[in-house]
Amino acid sequence: LVIPEVIAAQTWLMMLGNNGLITKFLREFGIRLPSFYGWFGLITSMSFIYYTYVYIGTVAAIGKFDVQLEEAAQSLGTPPGRARLKVMLPVILPAILASALLVFTMTVGNFAISIILSHGMPLLSVATYQAAVSEGTTSITMQSTLASVSVLIVMSVLFLNRWIVSRGRYEIVQGRGARPVPLEGLRGLMVAGPAGLVVAISLLPLVTIALGAFTKARGPVMQWGTWTFENLERVFVTAPGPLLNSLLYAGIATFISIAFSAVVSYLVVKKPNVLTTWVDYISAIPLALSGTVLGVGLLAAFNGGWLPLTGTSAIIVMAYVVRRMPFGMRNAQATLHNIPNSIEEASISLGSPPVRTFFRVVLPIMLPAVASATILTWTTTVAELSASILVYSGGRETLPIQIFRLIDSGLMAYASAYGLVLVAVILIPVILANRLFGIDVFSSK
Repeated sequence: LVIPEVIAAQTWLMMLGNNGLITKFLREFGIRLPSFYGWFGLITSMSFIYYTYVYIGTVAAIGKFDVQLEEAAQSLGTPPGRARLKVMLPVILPAILASALLVFTMTVGNFAISIILSHGMPLLSVATYQAAVSEGTTSITMQSTLASVSVLIVMSVLFLNRWIVSRGRYEIVQGRGARPVPLEGLRGLMVAGPAGLVVAISLLPLVTIALGAFTKARGPVMQWGTWTFENLERVFVTAPGPLLNSLLYAGIATFISIAFSAVVSYLVVKKPNVLTTWVDYISAIPLALSGTVLGVGLLAAFNGGWLPLTGTSAIIVMAYVVRRMPFGMRNAQATLHNIPNSIEEASISLGSPPVRTFFRVVLPIMLPAVASATILTWTTTVAELSASILVYSGGRETLPIQIFRLIDSGLMAYASAYGLVLVAVILIPVILANRLFGIDVFSSK
């Protein structure tokens, strides 16, 4: 979850590309792998990146499943495997479909992996980007058309998901959760082995990028086994601009997103009216938009007129805020629904003004959720590429943009160094939040 897509695409190429480590190793034994460009590379890399989203949603649903339903089915003579298919699977189906919908929208809107590995294949996100950066009136019409098609596809799948879920009933009134069963011997190996292999393959990009960051290179040629600090020196000394820009833009965007989310979520949940209802709906729209579609929209809206922001730092921050603000909104609203109105009413009845009550009573209760949303917003914002690459200008490159440009130039060693720093920028806040405050951002519970 913390490996940015642009880094994942880069490291998969370093391992399985035409001159990748694994490709060259197997070639010495006469084994030739299919080209990693095209469908093979796209499906492989996206599968190992996005399966975690389905895993987290499914594990959370299984944890809430009433195991007594499955036990009742088995007591009536149903085999364990069939009981899980006939009893458990229908109950956790909404969680699986929601996770699948999330993965589908992320796949359709994926830009970083698509443009690096597609190798000329026609994909919506890549075609939208190419239409946006080209010149001419035809490109303007084409980018709007492609963006509309992307939104239409996502909305169609969303309605299909709602229709499937609405046809069934999935309530569990009360129950007992399943107890973990220790697996030993051959059975444990057969279950844990494939799972461990998938996790190990998923973590290979981190190992590869760490090795690449310290590997000497001459242009696009990596001299594996020859170590150097020159690549990291470039990141921190020679060209630190992308790092500083990422920290600045992501920091400002995270602050704005969380502050806005806390206040607006309070109004939506605690002071509902027609206006707040519409604000809630509008704030959820970016969840259905890919980054390239959002970038096209920002270019069209702020390319001229009364507020020309194209080419400024402000439009990059705006892209970050609009794209990631829904994360903070959902977290804050979920917590506010659990805060009784009586607590706030008691404070107001004692003479405390509503604004002071919000900051002194409501906000402290929301702090754990706000802190978790802050870390989640930061980790996703600092790695954003698909929208920012359409609206940035020279001198305002962020870490993901710089990595993409270096990959496009074939300078994998420099790209690895910037990628390693980007992973550190993402991981350090997550680790500190977990160690100091016990915040588990990516928990499945």
